[in-house]
Amino acid sequence: MIKVLLADDHELVRTGIEALLVACEDIVVVGVAKSGEEAIAKVSTLLVDVVLMDLDMSGIGAIGACNQILQKNAQAKIIVVAANNDSLIPPPLFKLGVLGFISKDSPIDEMLNAIRKVMMGDHYMSIDIVYNLASRNLPDYYDSPFLKLSRRESEVVTLILQGKSIKEMSDMLILSDKTVNTYRYRLYDKLKIKNDVELTRLAYKLGYFETALI
Repeated sequence: MIKVLLADDHELVRTGIEALLVACEDIVVVGVAKSGEEAIAKVSTLLVDVVLMDLDMSGIGAIGACNQILQKNAQAKIIVVAANNDSLIPPPLFKLGVLGFISKDSPIDEMLNAIRKVMMGDHYMSIDIVYNLASRNLPDYYDSPFLKLSRRESEVVTLILQGKSIKEMSDMLILSDKTVNTYRYRLYDKLKIKNDVELTRLAYKLGYFETALI
């Protein structure tokens, strides 16, 4: 059973997430926190496996709370929950060792997947947040060839760089293998490349590669 602490200063959000998690056989909410300080205290006193931390947490804030939690236990597993896909994730959170980043717009299945992945020690980030972050950090932003891609093509790029197979991409994007390959060859054409190796080289050169692997 994965024991989760919900840290959010909005009661409706906490109640809503807790209600969604109740139906899960392998996940249980063992506590809630209304501030960063309360989250720190409860992680120390409760048996918590994963912390769902609101990005805009009141009090000490998400950065301060994550910092103190991870200083006390470097193996702590935290998922930061942003208000929406367009939220800017503060760089310090990556450096601190936060494992997961999702948005409150995410479907429940994605939240459950993130909790289970992070519980295993893996990193997890919503595709939309990855795309948003990558786009904002590209050098020479307005000249980047990656801006020519459609939203779906950008998602395929991210998954290719993460080493996903066609089958895995199909499952994650809820598309057929044929459709995924169609997007793949379209983005090849737009980026003027021929294969995944050239895609990786171009992404690395333009600063897209490191962000996609977060």
